[in-house]
Amino acid sequence: MYKIKLMIIKGVFLFAILLFGSCDTPTQFTEKAFNETLVSLDNTSTTLKEVIHQYKGKKVLIDIWASWCADCVKGLPKVKALQKEFPEVIFLFLSVDEKNESWKKGIERFQIIGQHYNLPKGMQDGDFVDFVDLNWIPRYMVIDETGFISLFKATKASDKNIEKALKRRIFAIEE
Repeated sequence: MYKIKLMIIKGVFLFAILLFGSCDTPTQFTEKAFNETLVSLDNTSTTLKEVIHQYKGKKVLIDIWASWCADCVKGLPKVKALQKEFPEVIFLFLSVDEKNESWKKGIERFQIIGQHYNLPKGMQDGDFVDFVDLNWIPRYMVIDETGFISLFKATKASDKNIEKALKRRIFAIEE
């Protein structure tokens, strides 16, 4: 009986996500965006899909930034406060710096702790930046434990929707 109730709750929840979440904002990455090439700190290539998949079952806050971006740097203290408040969340920093050296120096200079990858095509080109319609950074997104996009767009680290998305709980179903 317990499992049936949980299945009903999950079904209602997923229906609500599809009904209300898909009006304007996507709840899932497109295949093209998911297959975007990312470069890790050790200069190996991977895809967004591989990175997100390794954190399945965990919430992920994506921070799209660049070392040259004053607003990105200005938001870092709030991001660091979120890291303290939500230590169970994975903080995934996607840099749009076009030079790996600038990106790596920025991480060190601003003491940014988290998972780091670079979008080698920068902020003007690529399937991921097209998918998120990246016309401003910083840009914050939240991916829930099931891999759905629970917050598609925030441009300030102080946006209350970030905290709401990080606090939102997903009902787990025993399989």
